[in-house]
Amino acid sequence: MGSKLVISSLFGLVLLALMGSTEAHVELGAYNITCPKAEQIVYEEMTNILQQTPDLAGALLRLHYVDCFVRGCEASILLNSTATNTAEKDAPLNKNVRGYEVIDSIKAKLEVACPGIVSCADIIALTARDSIRLTNGPNIPIGTGRRDGNGSSAADVDRYLPSSSANISSLIAFFANYNLTVKDLVVLSGAHTIGKAHCYSFSDRLYNFSGNGSSDPSLDSTYASTLKQQCVQNDMTTLVELDPETTPAFDLDYYTKVSQMKGLFTSDSALLDNDVSKAYVLAQANATSPTGFYNDFITSFMTMGKVGALTHKKGEIRKTCSALNPFVAQPPAHAPTGSGGVINVVSTLLSASLAAMVFFFQF
Repeated sequence: MGSKLVISSLFGLVLLALMGSTEAHVELGAYNITCPKAEQIVYEEMTNILQQTPDLAGALLRLHYVDCFVRGCEASILLNSTATNTAEKDAPLNKNVRGYEVIDSIKAKLEVACPGIVSCADIIALTARDSIRLTNGPNIPIGTGRRDGNGSSAADVDRYLPSSSANISSLIAFFANYNLTVKDLVVLSGAHTIGKAHCYSFSDRLYNFSGNGSSDPSLDSTYASTLKQQCVQNDMTTLVELDPETTPAFDLDYYTKVSQMKGLFTSDSALLDNDVSKAYVLAQANATSPTGFYNDFITSFMTMGKVGALTHKKGEIRKTCSALNPFVAQPPAHAPTGSGGVINVVSTLLSASLAAMVFFFQF
């Protein structure tokens, strides 16, 4: 009985040690050893891509957002639909998401340099980070080490992702589900200082808003008239700037526009309907330097980038970002029997635990 109790206690300690050493997290420089040029490759590719197509900066930043808030930051947004499943990218709310070809291109370069090492989830995060940096925003020290998820469903998008017409109460509740605050909401909304939007994503504010043919009264009337000149009713193709009248740059101008009732989306204007978010909008609209906003954005962006991240042995590293890796059946394990077998199991677990702890404390 005593030997069984010792073995049982030892087994419990081993499990606790293993659980503690494999707690999910992302970390700076996760590829420093396994793929030391990974972040450099992403940055160089992004530099070339944005020189040719500058408006993809906002699209790639949005891609990270829509990925993280449905299933977590694990690249489910990249998976293609199949004959038996409609994936997230084909959900109505995501029909105007762009930038998939950029991720595929960078993934191909990384697979040549370091096959099977860099996840699609990390590529999304790094391209979003570099989109900010390459539009004169801050250089954000984001962690890596995310792994890719093994599923994607369009139904999850409608369930978890708020639309651009959401009111402030819905937005606050949505962010709270991920332990994000009102401040995180208003700070991350500042990403709308770059990028473009399709007319149909906000046309409800221009035409027949209250059923009598009028525009949204929370939208500046002159700005509404300008938008109507760019977007006719039922326009499904035209793109307009999220932050018009200025050179595309990651700056404070978004907050200036929102304070002037020129936020493009209902969700932008909604920031004026809460005391905390309104105070932040007005403070940044009147700020003489973007430093405060940059510092806040770095914090909120890094927090968002950890939402639901898969690390260590969870998930997989996809070979192609748009499809799951082929399933490979594993041979059945043969468990040892007898008291000697139990001791061997404990010994193996102890060795694995010690190895895991040694590996963990190297970083």
